[in-house]
Amino acid sequence: MGAVDKTCRAAVALCNRDGLHARPAHLFVQTANAYASRITVRREGEAESVDGKSIMGMMMLAAERGAMLALESEGPDADQQVRALVELVEAGFGEE
Repeated sequence: MGAVDKTCRAAVALCNRDGLHARPAHLFVQTANAYASRITVRREGEAESVDGKSIMGMMMLAAERGAMLALESEGPDADQQVRALVELVEAGFGEE
């Protein structure tokens, strides 16, 4: 039996002081790329989504502190990918 693609969704608020600037965007992309699944990210309330594995895409969100991000992952490890990304964002990307 082959691998089954799953879809996993979550919403998470940016809680770090400066929002999604270069360093957190890089950490997000680095974490997303550790998984095989595809991930798209959009600001809640916006129609346009970006590739969560693209630093340029993530920077285009221009998401500030408090912004809600909607994550949608599709692939064999979608649930693990979303869990890791939610934990990263909730931890404030390790920033003070």
